[in-house]
Amino acid sequence: MKLTYKTTAKACYLGYITQAAVNNLAPLLFIVFNTKYGLSYDLISVLILLNFITQLATDALSVKLCHVLSTRTLVVSAHIMCAAGLLMMGVLPMLIPVPFAGLCAAVIIYAVGGGLIEVLVSPIIEALPEDGRNKAAAMSLLHSFYCWGQAAVILLSTGYIAFFGDGIWYLLPMFWALLPAANAILFTKAPLVPEPPPSEQSKLRSVFTRKGFILIMILMLCAGACELTISQWSSMFAQRGLEVTKAVGDLLGPCLFALLMGGGRLLNSLLAHKINLYAVLTASGVLCAACYVTVSLSDNALLSLTACAVCGLSVAVMWPGTFSLAAEKYKDGGTGMFGIMALCGDLGCASGPFLAGMICDTALSSGATEAEGMRAGFSLALIFPILLTVGAILLRRTGKNN
Repeated sequence: MKLTYKTTAKACYLGYITQAAVNNLAPLLFIVFNTKYGLSYDLISVLILLNFITQLATDALSVKLCHVLSTRTLVVSAHIMCAAGLLMMGVLPMLIPVPFAGLCAAVIIYAVGGGLIEVLVSPIIEALPEDGRNKAAAMSLLHSFYCWGQAAVILLSTGYIAFFGDGIWYLLPMFWALLPAANAILFTKAPLVPEPPPSEQSKLRSVFTRKGFILIMILMLCAGACELTISQWSSMFAQRGLEVTKAVGDLLGPCLFALLMGGGRLLNSLLAHKINLYAVLTASGVLCAACYVTVSLSDNALLSLTACAVCGLSVAVMWPGTFSLAAEKYKDGGTGMFGIMALCGDLGCASGPFLAGMICDTALSSGATEAEGMRAGFSLALIFPILLTVGAILLRRTGKNN
């Protein structure tokens, strides 16, 4: 049977579900790592940082790799590494004397795969024939599958822990490893639109010098930090800070966060031809800041969990919207431009949760409760939605001037 570009789009959607699995499975197991292996908050922060620092390095390296290896080779390899890393997460902590080292090794391997997926899948979708939809709609729809993947990871994993307990937690990452393994096979057959040769793409140095691109990079950094700080810490915050059960905390916190984020991206894909992305990004930053303020100040568990969930809606358009703006403004940027943007986004993904965790650990060392420490971390992260709001306003003015 001859495969079409619809198969390619489906493989891209599964690629983003894979990335959701490698980014969001470990946070659901932070309590397990803390109780079974004695990992402190700062060591857990290191796992988050290691994931996204590795993705950062991969993003930077991919700019060169894309000119040496084919897109198919890289995207298949990315999925294989995701599968290998998830398998290692379940196996290595039980096999080596220092479980933390095993977790670090697993994180590094699947983070390389996740970084490559982030760089490669967006330009693959961008290159496909439009099929009646504009590019912004296609990009937003693609990124919505990250949210559906995140929700699926939370629902299935939380259900597994609730039903079987955490005694056999290690089977979870092995189960999720099946997804990237299957998608690697699909990508070996799916048709891909050939990339323009490097000579036809804008050189990265010239992209950097173009008006507004520095603001695009700042928006990407803030988008990553706004999204990941809440999504990485909300499960632990619900259990330790708000003292609700894991099932309730995961469902009302990160799961509802993912569903609202996915719904926002799906709605944006349907209305992309009618909305102004600059205005939506500005409004998103304001709403996100309000959510962070609520989580930081409110002692009410239901209100705090609601703010965590609504934050998902506020960040929905930040990442895909910035990608779409860049693709529209710098049409000849090529895969290298997407690599730079992914690098900036992952820098935000790494710095936001890491800084929040370090502030929390510092507050605990000073005698604060776990709830107070986590709220202190979220209050520091408020700087990211504020910067994104200002950046979106300035970028809009830059567009008007042009």
